[in-house]
Amino acid sequence: GIVRGGVHEIYAPSTAHIGAATGFAAALAARAAGLSPILWVRQDFLDTETGALSASGLAEIGVNPERFILVRARDAEGVLRAGEQAARCAALGAVVIEPWGEPKILDFKVSRRLSLASAKSGVPVLMLRASAAPAQSAASTRWKVAACASRALEANAPGHPAFTLNLLRQRGGADGQTWHVEWNRDRKCFEQASRVHVAPVPRAVVSLSCNRTSETAAEITRLQRTG
Repeated sequence: GIVRGGVHEIYAPSTAHIGAATGFAAALAARAAGLSPILWVRQDFLDTETGALSASGLAEIGVNPERFILVRARDAEGVLRAGEQAARCAALGAVVIEPWGEPKILDFKVSRRLSLASAKSGVPVLMLRASAAPAQSAASTRWKVAACASRALEANAPGHPAFTLNLLRQRGGADGQTWHVEWNRDRKCFEQASRVHVAPVPRAVVSLSCNRTSETAAEITRLQRTG
């Protein structure tokens, strides 16, 4: 799996695949979070540029939208500031940060602060990048996510959401690998797409800790107010 305490960047190769990258981030966050809430911080401009988050869309992939706390920020600075605060909140199960484009403020120093905050709390931070090219950062892993054709189910019913995952970077490990996976909404996990012969994912995409303690809801309330 990928480390829980760290930043993981998710890129779409083009605007046509932003939906796939968003779905991958949502599924990954849900798997990592367990029963804990997920905080999603996005820049207001994204609603116009790529569309608003859809509660029905989350439900369609088997993720309860009520588990998400949505925070909006006017600019990338606000997104990153709220994201760093959220990364320090051990009551959360995962944090998704969604700035637009390639803001100058998002440099190695900022990504390092996010990484340290995540490592201390054990809360994974997923940074979803729209209209941006991969750049140097303190991220533990960096992924390029694209949509691919899914296999039809029985009676030619629509298949599970399918993704092509390219591991562009993995700190201290092998990168450059590619997987074709499907998200099983019933089992809440990623599975290798059997129609494509690729190297199998060795274990769960996110390893779940069996000894997580819950913090008080007051910390989440404080985070919502300050965010």
